[in-house]
Amino acid sequence: MCSEWSHQLFSMERNAALRLFLLFSCLGFSASVERMLATVAGRLSLKFGDIGNLKGLVIRFLLTTSYYQLSVQNWFSLQRLQLLYNHSVQATFNATRIYAPASYSFHCEHVSSLQRYDALLIPSSANDVSKLWEVTFIDFQIQGFNIQEGHFAYAKDCASFFSPAILMGLVMSLILLLVLAYALHMLIHLKSLDRHYECKASPAYFAQMKDSDMGDEKEPLRISGNESYELRSQQFCKIYI
Repeated sequence: MCSEWSHQLFSMERNAALRLFLLFSCLGFSASVERMLATVAGRLSLKFGDIGNLKGLVIRFLLTTSYYQLSVQNWFSLQRLQLLYNHSVQATFNATRIYAPASYSFHCEHVSSLQRYDALLIPSSANDVSKLWEVTFIDFQIQGFNIQEGHFAYAKDCASFFSPAILMGLVMSLILLLVLAYALHMLIHLKSLDRHYECKASPAYFAQMKDSDMGDEKEPLRISGNESYELRSQQFCKIYI
């Protein structure tokens, strides 16, 4: 737990929407663990005190743990995030996909209510005042249980293996493999045709030219007493199947 902490908070009102940006370097917080039947619930509260017109600003994380037989271990998950000031809950967000094994911590580059950051925080109700808030945490890391020596355990990252860049790379690799397979198939097919297609030329022979072929040129040849012959060759092709 950090004994000293600093923060920068900028709030601005535009189109009836209150935007809250928080930048943390080191945070001190009070944590309490409450046991509820077969599950363990945790509450982490980040207390900022009075910030401008926000009296007693508190960001509260509500966590639970559950045992999953498939993985044979306990997992914790962030259920809700609450914003409190003026001594009451002003906004509540339901958390999605923020979970990790109980002995791990959870890390994400952005945990936000904004769609451009793949919103992991969803306003609890469409009619709730929470929809007027936009909350974004940068380089977010949380661990509610099994904390040892005040340090985070190994972090389970929110980044999916199948990110858009990785998916695009897989698609391009698949296309290249298909093109390569088609090229190899065509190459093998052409070699097969060369092996089963054979052309042979028949022996050349001299055939005496007919009178109809000679025409007007036949008379001089007869006068000289010589006969003319034409060299002909025929080509035979065989296809073996």
